[in-house]
Amino acid sequence: MKKLKVVAFDADDTLWINEPLFQQTERRFCDMLEDFLPHHTISQELLKTEIQNLKHYGYGTKSFMLSMIETAISISGKAIGVELIEKIIALGKEQLNAPVEILTGIPEVLDQLHGKYKLIMATKGDLLEQERKLKRSGLEHYFHHVEIVSEKNEAEYERIIKHLDIAPENFLMIGNSLKSDVVPVLNIGGYGFHIPYHTTWEYEKIDIKIENPKFRQLENIAEVLKYIV
Repeated sequence: MKKLKVVAFDADDTLWINEPLFQQTERRFCDMLEDFLPHHTISQELLKTEIQNLKHYGYGTKSFMLSMIETAISISGKAIGVELIEKIIALGKEQLNAPVEILTGIPEVLDQLHGKYKLIMATKGDLLEQERKLKRSGLEHYFHHVEIVSEKNEAEYERIIKHLDIAPENFLMIGNSLKSDVVPVLNIGGYGFHIPYHTTWEYEKIDIKIENPKFRQLENIAEVLKYIV
């Protein structure tokens, strides 16, 4: 990794806790609708709706909120009233305003890397929501550059690398999603470090065995320092 110049970090469930907030909100949503269907069935219907709506709303809490409303209308046979819709909106607003909880070891690793490499944050999601989380996290000063994109794929990473005026072999992406953070970067010739989080959104799960010299499977964020410091 002698040519490494830029280290990019995913945000949600890499820098700070995210998926548990969605799961907590989803459980409360299912409680609201348990008169219509069992919890597991409501969750399945919600996931279907979320995936169908990605092309319309993208990722993030606001998209999730709209999908909850749509799912509630559907599974209730349009029987829900304004009061329940207001409760769903309140759930979404509560999640949007939740404290940002930094994952263990993140500040220490960023301290070690800051000044040695150009650090960037590369995340997908809602622009306003991710900007707010970054500001509330207190980590903003570590990053030379921030990318908040609608999707993380080969084309998007190529655009980022071109914008940074570097080659793929100068770029390392660190994140909890093989699908979004690692595989696309490896496919274009960059480095990818995977640090799994204890829970992952179903849509991000892939079953794949990676055999690539530019790939590392890590147990925690501190292990990054063994390879690039």
